[in-house]
Amino acid sequence: MSKVISIIMGSQSDLEIVKEAIDLLNDFKVGFEVKVLSAHRTPKDLARYVEEAHKRGIKIFIAAAGGSAALAGVIAAHTTLPVIGIPIETKSLKGLDSLLSTAQMPAGVPVACMAIGKSGSKNAALFALEVLGIIDKKIQSKLIKYKKEMRLKIKKIKLKL
Repeated sequence: MSKVISIIMGSQSDLEIVKEAIDLLNDFKVGFEVKVLSAHRTPKDLARYVEEAHKRGIKIFIAAAGGSAALAGVIAAHTTLPVIGIPIETKSLKGLDSLLSTAQMPAGVPVACMAIGKSGSKNAALFALEVLGIIDKKIQSKLIKYKKEMRLKIKKIKLKL
């Protein structure tokens, strides 16, 4: 299985949140790689990794970072591939800092920004799969099945009032 998605975390502590995306990509049997690289502590390593990603077959980046959350923006500055940001919740500002840092990109450096935390992580994986599904019919059909199952779970709920 070739790796088409690169997941980059700013810190190893982000893995608990990123696991949601990893689990979903495993369920869909889509190849990915996971790295810990920091926009602030390893900027040259990050730039080199991102700039060489297309040679490895990477099509989409998912970036998870908290605090100033510059990771997604720095990745986007070094590639023309899509970048999806997952803001990580912080103790001081509950992730609002991460959300705004990920969402408030200058014109010309786009980053798709998901929700803070685990739901954002899951949605980042789904969004990446939807982008890949534009040209990959197997992924598209798995997404259709996934969303149908999600709808059926909701329809089966019986409330006892």
